[in-house]
Amino acid sequence: MKLLKKQVSAKDGSGTVLLRPDTAEDLWHAYNLLQKGDLVRCTTVRKVVKESTTGSTSSSKKRMMLTIELQNVDFDPDVLQVRLSGTVQSENDNVRMGAHHTLTLELNQNFSIEKACWDQVFLDLLDEATRPERQAEIAAVVMHNGLAHVCLVTGALTITKARVEVNIPKKRTGSSAHSKAITKFYEAVYQAVLRHIDFSKVKCVILGSPGFVKDDFLKYIQTESVRRDDRAFVENKSKFVLCKASSGHKHALEEVFSDSTITSQMTETKVAREVEILNKLMRMMERDPDRAYYGYDHVAKAHEQLAIDALLVTDELFRNSNIKTRKKYVQLVESVRENGGQVFVFSSMHVSGQQLQQVSGVAAILRFPLPDLDELEDLAAKHDNDDADLLVEDDIDYNSQQRMQEDMQDMGL
Repeated sequence: MKLLKKQVSAKDGSGTVLLRPDTAEDLWHAYNLLQKGDLVRCTTVRKVVKESTTGSTSSSKKRMMLTIELQNVDFDPDVLQVRLSGTVQSENDNVRMGAHHTLTLELNQNFSIEKACWDQVFLDLLDEATRPERQAEIAAVVMHNGLAHVCLVTGALTITKARVEVNIPKKRTGSSAHSKAITKFYEAVYQAVLRHIDFSKVKCVILGSPGFVKDDFLKYIQTESVRRDDRAFVENKSKFVLCKASSGHKHALEEVFSDSTITSQMTETKVAREVEILNKLMRMMERDPDRAYYGYDHVAKAHEQLAIDALLVTDELFRNSNIKTRKKYVQLVESVRENGGQVFVFSSMHVSGQQLQQVSGVAAILRFPLPDLDELEDLAAKHDNDDADLLVEDDIDYNSQQRMQEDMQDMGL
C-alpha cells in the first residue's frame, strides 16, 4: 500500500490520509483501517439519467469522485473486495447530497480516509500496511488423495489460491484407474503451485498431508521438474518442507503451524512469531494457569497489577461499531505498551487469529503468577469486611473505655 499523503493533527489525532492499494492484501488492510463515521473519498462509476427538451431520457455511466460518510464496510475474502456504503457528503452535479451510495475499493485506485481521531492502533495498522517489505511470506499446500488447497500466507491473510479436487477410485486388481487418477491429481496440484506461487518472494513452501501423500507428491515434483526443466522448482527445492496434516482441508493449516519443525523454518516471519506466542499461551493455560488469562475483565485486572508480559488481541475487536467498546481495547493496548509489555494483534483471517477468537479474542501471558482473579476479588471483599469489623470493634472498645473513665470520675477516683 502506498501512502501518498498524511495529515494527522498531533493535538487531537484528527486528519486525513491518501492511500493506493497495490496488492490484494492491501485491501484487507484498508478494511481494517475503516470505521463507521469515517469520510471516504474515491472514484466510482454511477449511472446518470438525462432528460432532453423533448421529454426523452437517456442514461450513461460516468466515473466521478464522491465522498461518503461510512455506515457499513464489508470485506469479501473470496474475491478480495472491499465494499463501502454510506451517505454522500460532497457536492456533485450528478448526485445529490445525502443520497445513499455504495463504493468499491479497487487496486491501483487512490482513496482517502478522514477520521475524527487516528488513535495509536489505527496508526500502527497504517504503518504496517504501508511497509514496502511486507509480502506473502509462506506458501502452503495441504492435501490428501483427491483434495488439495494451495494457499499463500501473508502477514495478515491466509489466501486460498487454488482448490484441486479429483475423484480417486479404489485400487482394484488388474486396473490402472487408481494410479492414473493419482497422477492426474498430482499434475493438477503441480500446475496450481507453478501458477500461484512466486518462489522469489516466499521463504518456504509447506507440504502437509496424512500418511505419505506429501512425500509421493514431492517425488513427483522433483522428477517432473527435472524432466520438464521447470527452473522454479529445480532451483527452489530446498524451500519445500514436509509436515504432517490430518487432511487436505484448509483448517488443517492450524495443525501445520503448531509443528515445531515448521516454526523453525519460519523464524523471521510475522506468522511464525504470532504462532509461537499463541502456542506459548496455550501451553501455559495447561501447565501454569496462574500466568495465562483470557477475557477482557480478567486481562484488565491483571494489567492493574502491571503483570502483563505479552498481550494477544484479534483485529476483530477493533472493528466494534460501539466506539466506547473499541476505545477500551485501544486504551488497554496503549497502556500495556507504555508499561513495557509486548502486544500482538492477530488477523481474524489467519487460523491463529481464529484460534484466539475462540477464547474471547483477548488474552495475556503474565510476568509473574497471580492467584485466580476471582479468588483475589473474594479476598479483597473479605478484607473490606474484616476492616469494617475491626472498625466496629475499635468503636466498641473506645466507647467502653470512655464509660469506664466517666464511672471512675463519679466515684472520685
